[in-house]
Amino acid sequence: MAKKKARSVWHDLYPEDQAAEMEMRSLLLEGLGAWLAESGLTQIRAAKILGVTQARVSDLKRGKISSFSLDLLVRLAAKAGLNPKLKLAA
Repeated sequence: MAKKKARSVWHDLYPEDQAAEMEMRSLLLEGLGAWLAESGLTQIRAAKILGVTQARVSDLKRGKISSFSLDLLVRLAAKAGLNPKLKLAA
């Protein structure tokens, strides 16, 4: 019997298309938060690397998902060296 993949909470809150975007945003935000935590960088230094303000780095650390678009999170992840990729699954 095949295991059914658990749906994220985003599917309970949004229509399917928006839930997919929120899942991607959430994954990128989580990855950036881990990068910030593991890098040991100050928020000011991280801001310089990412090309944003220190306040934006603070928003990243606090997980303020509504403050970031999908395209911005992809760009920030790339600047952080996280090598973001998109994979489609049927």
